[in-house]
Amino acid sequence: MQIQVRINEEGALRNQRYAFTDRFTLVSELLQNARRAGAMQIEIGYDADAKILTVQDDGRGIGDFQTLLSFNESGWDAGTQTEEHPFGVGFSKCLYAATRCIVASHRQRADIDTAAALAKAFIDVETVAEHVAGTRIELHGVDLPDLADRIGALSQGFPVALRFNGKRLERPFALANIATMASAIGPVHLAGTRDGKHSHVTLVFLQGFCVMRPKYCCSTDASEVNIVHLDPRQFMARLPDRDRLIDEDLQAKRINAELKACWRRTLEIAKTRMSPERFVETYYPAMRNWGHQDLMNDLDVLPAALFEEIVAYPIQDDDHGYVRQAATAPTREAIESGAVTLVALGTMDDHNAAHWMVARAKGYLVFDWISLQREHWAWLHVRFLGQQAVRVDTVGEQHRVRLEGRWIWPLVILCERVVLQSGQDVVEITDAGVCHDGVLYIPAGEASGEPVRQVSSFVDENDRFLASDLEADRDALADLIRRLRAVDPVQMLDSLLRELGLGKYPLLRGKTFEVTVGNGSAPGHTVDLVVDHADAGSRHAGA
Repeated sequence: MQIQVRINEEGALRNQRYAFTDRFTLVSELLQNARRAGAMQIEIGYDADAKILTVQDDGRGIGDFQTLLSFNESGWDAGTQTEEHPFGVGFSKCLYAATRCIVASHRQRADIDTAAALAKAFIDVETVAEHVAGTRIELHGVDLPDLADRIGALSQGFPVALRFNGKRLERPFALANIATMASAIGPVHLAGTRDGKHSHVTLVFLQGFCVMRPKYCCSTDASEVNIVHLDPRQFMARLPDRDRLIDEDLQAKRINAELKACWRRTLEIAKTRMSPERFVETYYPAMRNWGHQDLMNDLDVLPAALFEEIVAYPIQDDDHGYVRQAATAPTREAIESGAVTLVALGTMDDHNAAHWMVARAKGYLVFDWISLQREHWAWLHVRFLGQQAVRVDTVGEQHRVRLEGRWIWPLVILCERVVLQSGQDVVEITDAGVCHDGVLYIPAGEASGEPVRQVSSFVDENDRFLASDLEADRDALADLIRRLRAVDPVQMLDSLLRELGLGKYPLLRGKTFEVTVGNGSAPGHTVDLVVDHADAGSRHAGA
């Protein structure tokens, strides 16, 4: 017994209508055919009410009408087959999308009833008086309600001039409208080659149609995106829609590698033509994004983007408003001589807050060392401050008490000054609180309550920012500091009682109490009722 592959023609014809996933593939296939026929101009018309789509080109026209109805037979010349690998399924989409197809080319015309054609009926090709230069295809019963909105995006990189309902389409990413450089995979346009404003977004086209595009990209400005027009001899798109590359994941790596190589060539040329200062400031972002930081290894200058000044009180905040990019980069001489100290610090949190306070007090520059290669000379002069032990001492300690906040409960130590020591650095802090090992050190100059933001980011496990908890704990710390430093006991007790709102309790109204507070780290108190205007006598309560 022997078996062999067989094809059920009726089943294949019936089921192929479900192969195309995008109804706009119909338009792209017709445009593709016109381009392959050598068209220089294509006119597209669509009457949404009548549901009639017309595509007319000025190409070579149709030599053999049978190729329209021959599935999986290319019909193109040997050169086109070698260059583009056509599959021979383009016109078949028309048979499934329309009820009637009228095709005219030169002096021949075929009026195709699509249902009859798919039933393998013979279709007449007639000779007519009208001469059509190129090809005109008229499709009836075509439902493309969004074509007017989609045609612009569909044609962005198409190489042939297009008009839709009489209006010229811009085609901003077509080869004729962008500057490109040759590459191993086809022409490449890089955004930012002149001003360094590189782009992370890349649009990839094959035979004029986009086959790779980030979902979030909607730009039509070539200065904002990279554009690749792939060599069709090396790349193929998947059937039937041809809107994705075969082996897309592998091809994406190949494309990115070539983009990186194109940037390398661009940067090497720019480096020879520009001063080191201008080259670094212009192209550092592109060097970093495309992995070419080694081009700075032999230069004495660095970009200002690598340096941050600590300009405000360090807190746990994603906005990092306590740092600011340096206006200018320090010179190599200033770095190597020690006139400027570069430090490496992780993101501010409760574990390294003291290190940030040391750097702030000393005026050190926070340095983005990760963005340079290990071989760069600046690496020899980076102090990894966050990896050094820091010691925290108090001068003139006054009180120790736990803040009973809504979100945080740190131990609070009030003192005259906070002394921080890290390596050879010794600094005194008098104007701001310092968080270290779960303790808040509060010097004499701090009264705002802001140090709670060194203890916590006030973001919960669901990444929600707890603004009300932050406000409550900040106010609680400010009140605690104020009361612990109070010098008038009556004012302090009055402040505490005001928060309790004792007047809302009828039992307490009109009564006079004597309160005695004990001594010690956690003193108790006693309360005696001295006068009760409603009932003379005395009661006693203790806590």
